[in-house]
Amino acid sequence: MLTDSQRQRAAEILRSAEHSRQPVAPLTETYPEIDTEDAYEIQLVNIRHRVTTGAEVRGHKVGLSSPVMQRMMGVDEPDYGHLLDDMELRADTPVPVSRYCCPRVEVEVGFVLGDDLPGEGCSPADVLAATERVVPALELIDSRIRDWRIAIADTIADNASSAGYVIGEGRAPRELDLKAIDAWLTSGGELLAEGRSDAVLGDPAVSVAWLARTVARFGVPLKKGHVVLPGSCTRAVDVAAGQTFTAEFTGLGSVSLSFS
Repeated sequence: MLTDSQRQRAAEILRSAEHSRQPVAPLTETYPEIDTEDAYEIQLVNIRHRVTTGAEVRGHKVGLSSPVMQRMMGVDEPDYGHLLDDMELRADTPVPVSRYCCPRVEVEVGFVLGDDLPGEGCSPADVLAATERVVPALELIDSRIRDWRIAIADTIADNASSAGYVIGEGRAPRELDLKAIDAWLTSGGELLAEGRSDAVLGDPAVSVAWLARTVARFGVPLKKGHVVLPGSCTRAVDVAAGQTFTAEFTGLGSVSLSFS
């Protein structure tokens, strides 16, 4: 484990990389002794810093929610990051690629909570009962680590590689089979990626329940009005200026995001 001063320094390194758009070497190389507890504490240092300077927590995202990605990272559970109000993107406003280091988009079936979720013991049934609507979503991910050369502690410390998100209107969860939503990502009429909602731990509601139980250990609640992105249905796709991406979902609609 790292000392408090090392955690603070690691947080500063990531914060500087984000502000300068200059990626840095993996924290796992700079601090070989770093573990996942260190990484979550480093993430929280930077989230608290952003909140202190005016940002608001609007929800959370889950990463590594597919067995393939977990095997790749050598872990047996997902990770999570925070969604802040300054990460909210709009379908009608192009996003400058220059804001980011190496951005990519992912396709997600998002949740908007109509009630607070329980923490310890939260179940998928609790998630469905508390969900106001399920929404089409695109997550913009980015890595402040050079060349996406990340291990699990690197991505956790880096807010689970999250950078932004956009959501559509969606529908009530009772109107959908959450385990059987097909999804496609296109740009300029070209199919770039496709998948299905059960790629996310077999059921995206399972991922949200895992998140509620996990963040409760840090005293963090999932509240009414929060957005939760439970994990990607498809592979991540690199972003370039001039592109518009559209994610389409059976029974759920679509959402788009453009880049300049």
